[in-house]
Amino acid sequence: MAKRPPITNRVRELREQYGQMSQSALAKEIGVTRQTVIAIEQGKYSPSLESAFRIARLFGVGLEDVFGWEED
Repeated sequence: MAKRPPITNRVRELREQYGQMSQSALAKEIGVTRQTVIAIEQGKYSPSLESAFRIARLFGVGLEDVFGWEED
């Protein structure tokens, strides 16, 4: 079983605060698939730097307001 990346995120929380935005709508806004958004939210996938910036800018917050680093 693959180890989860040490990156945490608040994507789901921010998406829900942003007018109950759907996963599909977020995916379309940042240029990825809905499955990618699901994997990011579940912590199974770390987004590219470009996607991370797109998510943060869409919600009007900084990168560290969306993503964090979980120490071992």
